[in-house]
Order: sequence, then C-alpha cells, then structure tokens
Amino acid sequence: MSDSNKENKPKSPKAKFSSYWIYGAIFIALIVFQFLNSDALASKSLSKNKFEEILNDNEIEKILVVNNTTAQIYLTEDALAKSKYKEYKTGTFYRPGSPIFEYNFGDQQNFENEVSSAKEKYKLSVDMRNDNQTSIVESIFNYLPFILLIGVWLFFMKRMSGGGGAGGGGQIFNIGKSKAKLFDKDTKVKTTFENVAGLEGAKEEVQEIVDFLKNHEKYTALGGKIPKGALLVGPPGTGKTLLAKAVAGEAGVPFFSLSGSDFVEMFVGVGASRVRDLFKQAKEKAPSIIFIDEIDAIGRARGRNAAQGSNDERENTLNQLLTEMDGFGTNSGVILMAATNRADILDRALLRPGRFDRQIHVDMPDLNERKEIFKVHLKPLKLDDKVDVEFLAKQTPGFSGADIANICNEAALIAARHNKKTVDKQDFIDAVDRVVAGLEKKSRIITPKEKRTIAYHEAGHASVSWLTEHASPLIKVTIVPRGRSLGAAWYLPEERQITTPVQMLDEMCAALGGRAAEEVVFGYPEVTTGAGNDLQQVTSMARQMVTRFGMSNIGPLALESQGADPFLGRSMGGSSQYSEDIASRIDMQIRSIIQH
Repeated sequence: MSDSNKENKPKSPKAKFSSYWIYGAIFIALIVFQFLNSDALASKSLSKNKFEEILNDNEIEKILVVNNTTAQIYLTEDALAKSKYKEYKTGTFYRPGSPIFEYNFGDQQNFENEVSSAKEKYKLSVDMRNDNQTSIVESIFNYLPFILLIGVWLFFMKRMSGGGGAGGGGQIFNIGKSKAKLFDKDTKVKTTFENVAGLEGAKEEVQEIVDFLKNHEKYTALGGKIPKGALLVGPPGTGKTLLAKAVAGEAGVPFFSLSGSDFVEMFVGVGASRVRDLFKQAKEKAPSIIFIDEIDAIGRARGRNAAQGSNDERENTLNQLLTEMDGFGTNSGVILMAATNRADILDRALLRPGRFDRQIHVDMPDLNERKEIFKVHLKPLKLDDKVDVEFLAKQTPGFSGADIANICNEAALIAARHNKKTVDKQDFIDAVDRVVAGLEKKSRIITPKEKRTIAYHEAGHASVSWLTEHASPLIKVTIVPRGRSLGAAWYLPEERQITTPVQMLDEMCAALGGRAAEEVVFGYPEVTTGAGNDLQQVTSMARQMVTRFGMSNIGPLALESQGADPFLGRSMGGSSQYSEDIASRIDMQIRSIIQH
C-alpha cells in the first residue's frame, strides 16, 4: 500500500470511555478471584479404596463435609512430610492449610457411619465437620432478577431525563435545567448582517439592539432604558431565525438559543424551572441575548382552553416567563428576542411594553429584496452566463426567502439530472413550476376527450386574462398534469399594496374564463368539475368585497369578524355576525357580482 493510500485511509473511530467498563472489570475480577481462591483447584479426587487406606493409616487430620455432598480431606503434618504426598504439595494452586484430596462419598449417612466405625476400630483422631459454602458467582445469579430490575430502572430514568442534556450530564436531578444552546467566544456565531439579504427595515431595528449591547452606556447616560425584548413577527420562511443569528454574530455577546417546545416536559413544574435557570445563566453572562424560536408554543393566550384545568403546565411556564421578563433589572444587559408567525394567539401580557418593547415585522420580500436573496443563494451554484437575476426575481412574486433557497436548490438538482455542466435559465423555470404546482405526472392516464376539455378550459383562462385590462399578465399555460391539477395557467401578479374593485373584478373574470370556455364550446350539460377551485376562489373574493371591504350596495360595513370562515361568513364558533336579513342581502350581492 502506498503512502498516499495510507494517508487517505479513514481512521477507525476511537472507543469512548464508559463507566460500564469499570463495572465489567470488577465483575470479571470477582470471578477470577473466586476461581483462584477455590479449594477445589488445590485438591485431587480420591477413590474409595484410597480414602479407606489413608483413613486407616491415621493420616487424616480433618474431614470437612461441604454442602452434604463432598468431603475435603486435610492431612496431618507427619503425613504431608512423606514422599508419597510430595507431588500434591508442589501443585500450582496448592496453598498451606488447604485440603489435599476431595472425596465424593455419595450417601452422607453411610459415610459418617464409616468414619465413626474406623475411629473406634483404629483409635483415630479424625475431626469431621459440616460446612455450607456459596460462591460469589452463585450469589450474583441468586440476586440477578433484582440487579436487572435496578438496571432497567436506571436506564429509563436516564432516558426520561434527556440523556446527555444540558446542565450537567442529563441526570434525573438536572431535568429542570435549561436546554438552551450557548454561543459565546468559544463557539462564536459566524452569521452577520452581510449574510442576510433583504429585510432592510427589520435589520435597521435589530441593529439598534446590537448598538445597545455594545454601547449601552451611551443610552443609559441620558436616562434611557435598554429594551427588554424584541419580537420578530412574520410569515414562515421570511428569515426571522436568520436575523436573530445575525444579531448574535454582530453583537459578539453570549447568545442563548432554544425553541419554545424545549420548556414543555411531561413532568409538572419543569418548564418554569427551565425558565428560571435560563435567565439565571443569562444574567451571569450579561450582556447577553436570549432567543426563543416559536414562542407561541408556550406564549399563547391563557384561559382559552378551560378543559385543561387551572394547573396547565404551559400556563405555569408562561407565568414564570412573564415574571422573569419583568423581574430582572432594566439595565442588566439581558435582551430577550423571540420569533413567531402566530402573533395573534400570543398572550396580551407578553406583548405589553416592558416585556416585548418592540415588535419587528419581517414581511415577504419585495422585488429588490428578492434580487438580493437570489444573489446570496446563487453564489455556490455554477451558473450559465444567460441567467438573469432580475428575471428570476420577477418570476417569484410572493415567495419567501426559504422558497427562493428551495428554487435554487431544485434548479441545481434538475440540471444535474439532465447531466448539464451549468445551471441555465430553463432549469430555474422548471424549478419554479415544480415548487408551485408539483412534479409532472407523465404516467397519469388521460383520455383524448379529457385532454380536449382541459385544453379549452386553460385556453379560456388565457384568452380572458389577455383581454382584460387589470388581470395579472399570463406567463404560461399547460395541460401537463402537475400535483393534483390536470392543467394550469400561471400568472405574474402585480405587486401592489391596495386593490380597486375593477382590479378584483378583472381577476374574477380571468378565473371564470375556463368555465365560460367549457360552456361556449361544449354547452352547459357538458361542463366539468375542473372549475371547482376557480369557483371557490371567485366566491371567496366576492364575499370579501361584500363583507370585508364594503364594495357593494349594502354599504361600507365590515360584516366579517377577524378569524371568520371566508366562505360561510361566520366565526369559527358558529355564531353569525349579522342578522338574517343582512345574510340574505349578502348572498344576493355575491350572486350578482359573480353572475354579472
């Protein structure tokens, strides 16, 4: 084998030391000691004739009957001095005072009678005694069930305590310790604001937090108070956790990171104990940052589920968190950051000033921010020269940072699947199609009649969207099945903040174009169920125009409460938010908007 091959050969992993090795060594040592210390090793088996000969010659000093089955023969000093017994004294396991012979006598009563008769007949001075002996190995096997029970109990206690969890080995006594992962000078976070593309408004706010930690004297000298907490709120995948990592990397202070679910345990009181331990560690390393991801796991509003009882573990954990946030000193240098995409269910006491002083909204990226995000995720890819970042950003309206990262990865996988050397424009287009609509299902069986119907349906969408002024521009029409759909029409929606009734009506017309094309070409009896999703979308938009935005003859009224079902117009509890007369007028207005 060459030297290079020796260097490339993977090293075998070294075995880690375990405390169980000590237990095993002790057990083996006990067995070896018992084996070497056994008198049976030093004695030789004795026949009946030989025993009678030694006994009649009065050469036996003592007979020890062991466990009523075996007799150990001890010779006198005069007998041991004889040459015929010399070979027995030089054995490996012989020890002075140990028996020379071992005699299996069979029936104990006959043996005792035989020895007694010989003592009387030959006037012998033989001493005979009984003894019960038990070896260490036999004792261990006798107590083996109890040893197994204790071992199983210790095993489950260790598993229930979290194994090698934080706070000292994960033993049962450390179950109330915090599970937060600490990043400090030894394990420094390398993420900075340069790694966070977009999110300019959110970065400005969190940069102030970094400045508070680095130069807090500048603010406290003027009488200002350092904010106690900052809550990052936004849809999933927008970069809330990444922003918190960047704060830790920029501030250069100890950073405690954990999830809201890490406080929840099967034992009562563990969550509150972990909260206390977390803030205790943070105050010892102040200035520091505590980051709780998905805080809604413990921070949801109290008292919403009365069936759980008054001693709900999550409520106890939240109460302890509220106490700690309002308890430590204002200038102690500990800042709590949290992230959630469900801020509407959080407890109001958690959101008040003095606890979470700031709510930083992390919204979906706009066109320019998507360009910056694409540039970050395109760096590790081998791109074709024709790939245009601005084109990709325009093709992905409403996409989050996580979606963009997924598209870049899918494009690279698609290019590799086709044995390409670089990732080109078409790979990104195919990646967007796959992320939005799913994988092509070429094996799905579709009859020629169904293909014809789908083609006319999608052509209706394309025609109406092309002819209406305010409908979203059409990008692509396909009748290739993807995901659960048999065909699809892709649009490029305009990125606007407010919408007019004319724009909403044009979008509804484009959505109904497929159903209209089926009625025109095939007639009403031949329309299909392919327009089911289109009808749901149109009905929802019409209901929002009437009940939410006041765009109907009923007037500028908000008839839909927050959290109401968009199709039924009533809250999730089932109670209507308006009278029966208003409900009838709403239905008439929705029908009028859709039909005209």
